[in-house]
Amino acid sequence: MKMAVRVLTLAEVEQGAAPCQVHGNAGPDLAFANVVHDSRLVVPGSLFVALKGERDGLNFVTDAVARGASGIIGERLLPESQWLERAGGRPVAFITVDDSLRALQRLARWWRGRQDVEVVGITGSVGKTSTKEVVAGVLGRRFRVLKNEKNYNNEIGLPLTLLQLDGTYQKAVLEMGMYGLGEIRDLCALALPTVGVVTNVGPVHLERLGTIENIALAKSELVAALPSSGLAVLNGDDHRVRAMAERTPAGSVFYGFAEDCRVRASEVESLGLEGVRFTLHALGREARVSLRLAGRHNVYNALAGAAVGFASGLDWDEVLEGLASLSSGLRLVVVPGRGDSNIIDDTYNASPASMLAALDLLGQLPGQRTAILGDMLELGSYEEEGHREVGRRAAEVVQRLVAVGPRARLIGEAATESGLADVTYAPDSEAVTYEPHAGEHVLVKGSRSMFMEKVVEKLRAGRERDR
Repeated sequence: MKMAVRVLTLAEVEQGAAPCQVHGNAGPDLAFANVVHDSRLVVPGSLFVALKGERDGLNFVTDAVARGASGIIGERLLPESQWLERAGGRPVAFITVDDSLRALQRLARWWRGRQDVEVVGITGSVGKTSTKEVVAGVLGRRFRVLKNEKNYNNEIGLPLTLLQLDGTYQKAVLEMGMYGLGEIRDLCALALPTVGVVTNVGPVHLERLGTIENIALAKSELVAALPSSGLAVLNGDDHRVRAMAERTPAGSVFYGFAEDCRVRASEVESLGLEGVRFTLHALGREARVSLRLAGRHNVYNALAGAAVGFASGLDWDEVLEGLASLSSGLRLVVVPGRGDSNIIDDTYNASPASMLAALDLLGQLPGQRTAILGDMLELGSYEEEGHREVGRRAAEVVQRLVAVGPRARLIGEAATESGLADVTYAPDSEAVTYEPHAGEHVLVKGSRSMFMEKVVEKLRAGRERDR
C-alpha cells in the first residue's frame, strides 16, 4: 500500500514555530508545498521565510507572493498592499515571529520530532559532502533516503532540509558544517541523529577556532549528542577522531586501514580517473570492491558508507551493490579541455588535505600534468605551512604550476624551492591565461571564494579563445 505523503499545514506551522501570530485570509488547513528562504525558489504554495541577513528577506515578500507563495514568516507585518492584495484573492498567511531564523529552527525541530526516520549526521574537516553522498547511495539500496543538497549543511540549510521530510523517508543523511564551537551541537538538537560519522580533523577554520584541538572539540559535538542506543562511525586512522569514542554515550565503530578497524580496506589499486579498487574487510568477511570514484581518499568515503550500511542492517550484497552503483565525480569532475586536454575540476573548496589528495590523484595519471591552484582560506596559524606543504607536493607531481592569489604565492615559492622550474603566478582567477596541451591533465582547485570555476570555463573545450 502506498504511504500517504504528509503535508505541512498552517495549523502545524503555527504550532511548530510558536510563539507566533497569523494574519491574512487563510484557514488552518492551508497546505504548503515546500519551505524556502529565497524568493527565486518559490513555487505555487510555498512558505517563504524572510530571513534577516546581508539583505532583509522582507524586501522580497512581494516577489515571493507574485511567484505563488501561500505563506510568509517574517519578524514584522507588512502592509496588506505588499502581500495580501498581490495574491489576487487566493489564501495567504503572514506569520509574524520574534526571530525568523529561530522560528524556522523551532518549526524544523518540531517537524523532525513527528517523523519516524533515522538520521545519520556527518561531519569532518574534509570529505563531508562526498561521504554524505556515498552513505546515502549505500542506504538507498534498501531505504528511501533524504539528504541535504548543495551546501545546506548549516543553521539555515539543515532545518530547510528537515522540513522536506514527508512521511515517506526512512533515513535522512545530513552533512553538518560549522565555523565555531557549539554550532554542530545546535544542529544536532534540530536533527536528533542516532548515527554520527566523523571523517577527519584538520586545519580548516583554524582562523576562527584557533587550535586543532578546538576543531576536534567542535567536530566531537556530533558524537556527544548521540543517544546511548546510537552509533558513532569514526575514522580510525585519524587519532583525533579515534579519541572521540571516549566522548560519546553511543557505541562506536572504527573504519580505515588500521588492522583494528572493524570496517577496513587493504590492497588499494588506483585506476586513475576511472576510480579505485580495494579489498573490503568487515563482519569476518572480505570482498574486492571496484569504486568509480577517483583517488585513494574516496576509499575512506566508501568505508564510512559500508560501516553505516552494515549498522543499518544491509547485507553484503546490498552494501557492495551500493558502492558499485556510485557515479563518478561527486565533487571532482573531469571535463574535456581545449586542445584535447583533460580538465580535472575540483573547484568546490580547498584545504591542505584535499589539495594533497587531489595532487596524489593527479600524480597517478600518465603524460603531462599541470596544477592551477588558488588560495586556501581560514587556515589561521597554519596558513604558511599549509600552502608550502602543497607546493612541495606539487613539485613532485606536476611539470607546470600556476599559483592563483596572494596566499598561493607560497605554494609557488615552495614548489620552486623544491626544484619545479615552470611556476607562474596570477593575482586572481580572472587573470589566468593558461593554454592546455594535447593529452595534458590539468587540475584546477582553490577555496570557494577564489572562483576557480572561472578558470575551468576558460579551459573547457568548445570555448572560444579569449581575444
